[in-house]
Amino acid sequence: MNEVDFQLGEPLAGKRIVVAMSGGVDSSVVAALAARTGAETIGVTLQLYDHGEATGRAGSCCAGRDIRDARAVCDRLGIAHYVFDHETRFRETVVDTFADAYLAGQTPIPCVQCNTGPKFTDLLSLARELGADCLATGHYVRRLVTPTQVELHRGADPARDQSYFLFATTQPQLDYLRFPLGGLPKPRVRAIAADLGLGVAAKPDSQDICFVPDGDYAGLVRKLRPEADTAGDIVDLAGRRLGTHRGIIHFTVGQRRGLEIGGSPEPLYVVRVDAATRQVVVGPRAALAVSAAAISGLNWLGGDYDGPITAKVRSMAKPVPARLDGDRLRFAAPEYGVAPGQAAVLYAGERVLGGGWITATEPAALPAVAA
Repeated sequence: MNEVDFQLGEPLAGKRIVVAMSGGVDSSVVAALAARTGAETIGVTLQLYDHGEATGRAGSCCAGRDIRDARAVCDRLGIAHYVFDHETRFRETVVDTFADAYLAGQTPIPCVQCNTGPKFTDLLSLARELGADCLATGHYVRRLVTPTQVELHRGADPARDQSYFLFATTQPQLDYLRFPLGGLPKPRVRAIAADLGLGVAAKPDSQDICFVPDGDYAGLVRKLRPEADTAGDIVDLAGRRLGTHRGIIHFTVGQRRGLEIGGSPEPLYVVRVDAATRQVVVGPRAALAVSAAAISGLNWLGGDYDGPITAKVRSMAKPVPARLDGDRLRFAAPEYGVAPGQAAVLYAGERVLGGGWITATEPAALPAVAA
């Protein structure tokens, strides 16, 4: 296979590659491609859930059936496979953070927390302890080596690009990581798995939030934080009470469904979630428009780049023209659905410049409120 490049120099015999294996088709193909280079290849899986509780769980990763699948792939490839118990660390750094963010009225992105914690920081340390020359993962992003630095770029397949979730990757991490699938479309990856006889070739992809397999985010938060069910008021932009809600964990900025408010002449959306007062503030779509967002924890991969940028403020959104002004990201045109707790990821074309966490927004123009 000459479709991927581990960029370890030639020949690869004598090199050691650790592959982060979740039990899915992507990481399994990475392991197979790594083994075919001639390098010693080791598969490593982090157990992130209670093994007994997770056995047979669909739509997850790094648990139960997935661990067995990863081991079966390694057995077929004739490579070593190790499982490390990271359940406590995952719960503390990802799951608890997810619950606390909802209680704070934010919209969290646990996949970023997982990548910057257990998957990259912890796995990277394990790979170094194993004497590996690199850590390879199945993420759909590209790693380009230039004369001055290593750059992170969007995946070649727009439908699979995962760069939004990897904005917090640091430069030292990027120097050590490899993303062999970044230049491939997903159908090609499945075809490689089938050609190699891997049992996971047709295995469905895991969902975005793997530890909420049934999609009931509020139920998980309620289980972890019983106080999350405290009721409150739904108010309009002027603070007038329009109704009640069962808990702020059921609402995110931009949401329209579930408000159960009648009598409004136009559709109403969640404009703001106030954790202190437990109020859900609603208004017309125009009230969702923001001109700027406050950014914290900026991770910059752009080096000396000082040209035009675009920003992506939701995983499914398109990058839009913007400029970075200190800790403020200012949009060239009003942007909608910008929610505290989400990430703002910055690009120069296909290159990922970095990003940070949205902590607050500035309204572009609030609609007039009747007296």
